[in-house]
Amino acid sequence: MKKTVSLFGEAKSKNEKITMVTAYDYTSARLVDLSGVDVILVGDSLGNVMLGYQNVLPVTIGDMIHHGKAVVKGAHEAFVVIDMPFMSYQISPEQALENAGKIIKETNGNAIKLEGGKNVCPQVKAIVNAGIPVIGHLGLTPQSFNALGGYKVQGKQVQAATNLVNDALALQAAGVCAIVLECVPSKLAGLITQVVDVATIGIGAGSDCDGQVLVFQDLLGLNLNHTPKFVKKYANLAQDVQDALGNYCQDVRNQEFPSAPYEYAIKDEIIEELRMIIEKKEPDNDSN
Repeated sequence: MKKTVSLFGEAKSKNEKITMVTAYDYTSARLVDLSGVDVILVGDSLGNVMLGYQNVLPVTIGDMIHHGKAVVKGAHEAFVVIDMPFMSYQISPEQALENAGKIIKETNGNAIKLEGGKNVCPQVKAIVNAGIPVIGHLGLTPQSFNALGGYKVQGKQVQAATNLVNDALALQAAGVCAIVLECVPSKLAGLITQVVDVATIGIGAGSDCDGQVLVFQDLLGLNLNHTPKFVKKYANLAQDVQDALGNYCQDVRNQEFPSAPYEYAIKDEIIEELRMIIEKKEPDNDSN
């Protein structure tokens, strides 16, 4: 049965942990969905892991819609959340609503996610009032890495921690259904989780959050770049893939693939008859 936005509130009230994993294409979405993951996030992290950008800033609405469409087709049961990319919502509530509507309408996704606290609450309200569920994102917000001075843990000092708590409460009041907390000290994330009534989803924010999210490529060991401290690798598929591709190249070069089990047969007499036909069609070089 297809999961709905109610899963966040129900899970929090029952103290049942929520699982969220990113996906960016049909195949990965299908695998994530079949595994029983609750929520699939089509993150703007696709800029890094799918498009080869050094950060998420170049990602466009078109990118999110393109990948979001494919993911939704593969997610038969999981709830699908799609990121709003950089500068698609920051200008005004009207811009945010228009772009959120475009993303949901063209992908058939279930919710959108955007970064920020009090500063984006007017945008959140406008989108929620239009009937689109919104997930907030606090702490390390990758779209603001320039302003944050890089990819650093957030909320380690009193004022910064207070700001995160206030931002979480403001997002709740604005109508979000959940809040992602990224790179936040575990005890602070636990406190925020206690203070707010909506579900919190942690990534590098400890076990006291109401759920967890990881990037598909990170948890499967497919990411060839730097692996953040908070990532637990559940497989080392990058090496498996390289080994498989290397074996394929070796088999082809040694003429060991394709062999008989991988070929289609045809009767020898048909080939002989075809040879005769071809020979009759060849021009007579002696005629001149």
